Amino acid sequence: MAETMKIAVAPPIQVGGSLFSPQQLAKIGSIADTEVKIEMTPFKQLYVEVPSDRYDTVKEELVRTGLEVYPAGFVVKSLIACNFCKGAEEAGLETARKLNQAFSGIETPTPLKIGYAGCALGTSEPLLKDISVVKIRDTYDVYVGGEPKGLKTIIAQKFASDLSEDQLVPLISKIIHYYKGNAKGKEKFSKFLTRVSLDQLQNACELGRTT
Repeated sequence: MAETMKIAVAPPIQVGGSLFSPQQLAKIGSIADTEVKIEMTPFKQLYVEVPSDRYDTVKEELVRTGLEVYPAGFVVKSLIACNFCKGAEEAGLETARKLNQAFSGIETPTPLKIGYAGCALGTSEPLLKDISVVKIRDTYDVYVGGEPKGLKTIIAQKFASDLSEDQLVPLISKIIHYYKGNAKGKEKFSKFLTRVSLDQLQNACELGRTT
């Protein structure tokens, strides 16, 4: 069997959530070798093995069907967003897309999950993500340190509140940069935050403590 590489495939962020069309699923199936398994990940991506020498061609084919392709492995995963049940404008669909474009694929010590919820209902379970953004009316709150795995679930802590859309990308960039620069080996973000403390991370991002 030819050398393969694993890629991450996801539908675009849209009203209705993670929706694949029949044509998109058929295309994914057509590019995977019959011996290759397609893995459904907990971060709403499909992992697919493709021949290494066909990566660029396969990516172009998938993108033409409206799918998005990301690197697999130790990177920031594509944004895990809600279904935008309150509508694209009110729930901040374009804000979510900007966050996804800004951070997805950045190399990190361990896979990093960023969540987004367009209202306080939090149907995307933002408080179980490493970093999350929750839209509250016309402003945004940022939470950090959620961890769903294991018998001791960790609920994310509020990191900042009442932010404008323009403040989100710079602030989250600082969080990711500090994590990358100070994590010990393959230290998960939740354990990293427990070790350095919320206060220290806020200070490193030049942010006063919020409640």
